[in-house]
Amino acid sequence: MNAESAEVLALSALGHIANNTMLLDRFVAISGSSADDIRSGAADPAFLAGVLDFLLSDETALLAFCQTSNIDPEIPGRARAFLPGAPMDW
Repeated sequence: MNAESAEVLALSALGHIANNTMLLDRFVAISGSSADDIRSGAADPAFLAGVLDFLLSDETALLAFCQTSNIDPEIPGRARAFLPGAPMDW
């Protein structure tokens, strides 16, 4: 895992969120992001870190994303460590 692969995973997570109206509504409510913010944020590693933080805060959403993406549920947490703002102990 590196920063580039973490960003790719976070982009995939953003796509997953965008394709689920309930998740997207909750993400918008929590983040305060508009549709334009989300589009431009897709190129911002700090925004992508927030996408992973959002998924990591909701086990049901995290597991659904991992199942859909066919990845181990630990991978998003590992990816988060490579994006801005990660705690030093990740």
